[in-house]
Amino acid sequence: MSAIILLILGLGGMAAGYFIYSRFIATKIYRLDPDFRTPAHEYEDGVDFVPTNRFVLWGHHFTSVAGAAPIVGPAIAVIWGWLPAFLWVVLGTVFFAGIHDSGAIWASVRNKAKSVGALTGDVVGGRARGIFMIVIFLVLLMVNAVFAVVIAGLMMNFSSAVVPVWGAILVALIIGQLIYRRILSLSVVSILGVIALYALIFIGPSVPIQMPAEVGGLSGNAVWILILFAYAAIASMLPVWVLLQPRDYINGLQLFIGLIVLYGAIVFLNPTVVAPMINGDLPAGTPSMLPLLFVTIACGAISGFHGLVSSGTTSKQLDREPDARFVGYFGAVGEGMLALAAILAATAGFASFADWQAVYTAFGAGGVNAFVEGGAFMIHNGLGLPEATAATMLTVMAALFAGTTMDTGLRLQRYIFQEWGEIYNQKWMTKNVPATLLAVGSCLLLAFGAGGAGGTGGMIIWPLFGTTNQLLAGLTLLVVTVMLVRLRRPMWYTLAPLCFLLVMTIAALLIQLRTFFTEGNYFLLLLDIVVLIAAILVAMECASALKRSRAEMARQE
Repeated sequence: MSAIILLILGLGGMAAGYFIYSRFIATKIYRLDPDFRTPAHEYEDGVDFVPTNRFVLWGHHFTSVAGAAPIVGPAIAVIWGWLPAFLWVVLGTVFFAGIHDSGAIWASVRNKAKSVGALTGDVVGGRARGIFMIVIFLVLLMVNAVFAVVIAGLMMNFSSAVVPVWGAILVALIIGQLIYRRILSLSVVSILGVIALYALIFIGPSVPIQMPAEVGGLSGNAVWILILFAYAAIASMLPVWVLLQPRDYINGLQLFIGLIVLYGAIVFLNPTVVAPMINGDLPAGTPSMLPLLFVTIACGAISGFHGLVSSGTTSKQLDREPDARFVGYFGAVGEGMLALAAILAATAGFASFADWQAVYTAFGAGGVNAFVEGGAFMIHNGLGLPEATAATMLTVMAALFAGTTMDTGLRLQRYIFQEWGEIYNQKWMTKNVPATLLAVGSCLLLAFGAGGAGGTGGMIIWPLFGTTNQLLAGLTLLVVTVMLVRLRRPMWYTLAPLCFLLVMTIAALLIQLRTFFTEGNYFLLLLDIVVLIAAILVAMECASALKRSRAEMARQE
């Protein structure tokens, strides 16, 4: 199978989804209104509520939701074969992720930019809000703790990426001033920013920075984790236009250029997909593809974390309501394109099937390293770029997206503590600094409390991320569906994905429950039970809320 065929089919399907299906959803289902006054204008404060150009906001949304997950998940899932991963990424992007992301933005904008967690209490009920807040907290805890480990590992393993990764922050700070103060036009700023980023990528291999193996009794990896959390804490309290928006925007442009380079290498090289279409010779211990495929590939098909970003930061910056289609749906398409690139790199970026098999020796193999190595192989052989430079470019791409997700994730975790402060009348928790310290403290407690001096505690609960994340996506679709029912609009476009996710998530949780029990991993077993109970309660709340809404409609007729 030629990788070019998969590339054309994948991009063609996603393009049709955006130009045809998303237009139908935006005009006929969500009915986005250009005259509606968005919370960004109504509550403008120059910090969190800032009306934003849709292209800049798209950059924020896309890079915040992308992270490393749309690379890691697909690059692991191809162990079952390239066809299941390919179909789920393309169909999931078109029929699941796009309506989920744009729907979450629409629902939040129509309710004073409330987060999905707070909104659940108004739309579904207090019990559902309590469940939702627990699930949200777990997801953010996992994302922040684990992405810090991922970025630290990339900088320890690829010292050439350190200068580009941290230099990008300085570039973003300058860009933020140029855009916000209207010193230069957006197009000029975009060009200058991209040139600066890629200059740093080419400089990186010449100025490698290696953290010592041990610093003050801590491993180099742990030191990077502490530095990353210190940076994220500061970044999460800055006004969004200072760092968050410009960093995300320029990283979004950088990703698209990186994708063009990777896709261009595929066109010129025309590599063969060496991985099997359906893998009939799975390594021992590989779990069943159904239902685990649908929780292994979350970001890139549909992800609950997207709902947190959509209703947490994106909805507070939406200039016009119709922008939700471009920002939300096309943001999901951008992530689907990244997931497609990960699939192609992890299946066609090897010289032979034997080379591919040597990497995929067990479930969980592959991941970011398969993406970087496979992608660098294709770029080097297809475009002639030095393999070290290509590897640095792809490493920086992965690290920058993980970093922007971590920035947004910590800001969202601060919002959660502030919402808890409002719910339980703890005024001190509603302040930025105490809420940020609580957010960072909970992440560090997991990282170092469970992981010891290495700071890798987040990896302990990471096996539950896929199921917890998909449960969160189901909850978000539940809120959107109930709103549609109350507005007397068609609900099947959101209800069908919601039911599918709940079935797959509960099935995956049951399989993991048995696995954790067999392995004697009682900590994860306990957490699995908590998430499983939450999933069942969500399903019950879903049925109850929809029944109540339909009954109200019947009484009004």
